[in-house]
Amino acid sequence: MSDYFNNTGRDDILTGGIRMITIQTPVGEFKIWTKRVGNNPRIKVLLLHGGPGSTHEYFEGFDSFFPKAEIEYYYYDQLGSYYSDQPQDDTLWETNRFVEEVEQVRKALKLDKSNFYLFGQSWGGPLAVEYALKYQANLKGLIISNMMMSCPEYGKYAKEELGPKMPPEVLSEILELEAKEDFDNPRYMELLIPNYYVEHFIRMPYDEWPEPVHRAFKHMNNEVYTSMQGPSEFGIRGKLETWDRTQDLDKINVPTLVIGATYDTMDPKHMEWVASQIK
Repeated sequence: MSDYFNNTGRDDILTGGIRMITIQTPVGEFKIWTKRVGNNPRIKVLLLHGGPGSTHEYFEGFDSFFPKAEIEYYYYDQLGSYYSDQPQDDTLWETNRFVEEVEQVRKALKLDKSNFYLFGQSWGGPLAVEYALKYQANLKGLIISNMMMSCPEYGKYAKEELGPKMPPEVLSEILELEAKEDFDNPRYMELLIPNYYVEHFIRMPYDEWPEPVHRAFKHMNNEVYTSMQGPSEFGIRGKLETWDRTQDLDKINVPTLVIGATYDTMDPKHMEWVASQIK
């Protein structure tokens, strides 16, 4: 354990593990925020947050668990997210460009096949899978958390399975607002938070959500989120609407952990199936 807290020779020792990484994109250079916690030459986990457009902040609960297991891990705000640069260019919000961003971050952090675990949660799941399909030679392991491998199936599960579990009058009003595409109406989220998010996103009263989660919501880049996901977690309408890698899972050959949950917005049976498809 003493080695875990030994920062000797680390170039981020005076920054609390924080390092700004310059990445190249089709429209120029930008700065990406990362933060290292711990030291372990064998286990280094890069955390891919959801959204898209959310932040690393809701992962801060890992601080209560990973250090005890001597896991070295990296918080990372993707381009467009709160602690990184936030360019106003919709052409940047494409899955393939994010994959190349992850690869540039990996190189800068000097992660490799001997130690590099990629953890993708929610939107981070498709990003991690796309990365693995292109760059799995760099991976030691992969973790897919709370994300189906088919956005059409995700949308179907939300509308056909979870939606009808809401009170009929609530669902009716939500569908009416969606039909009008009145997503900026405050009433839309007023209905979804207690009836959908509290039931399937974080199963505790909204005012009891952990402070880092509230902070991540406050810092959400809604332009990125809406462009790729859509207006809410109740289904999907953005650029990711047709994303589907169900036929390619058998191409992933690194050790992979798939995490799902009974009450999640993601079908737990689908998550079990995903685990069965990866070698």
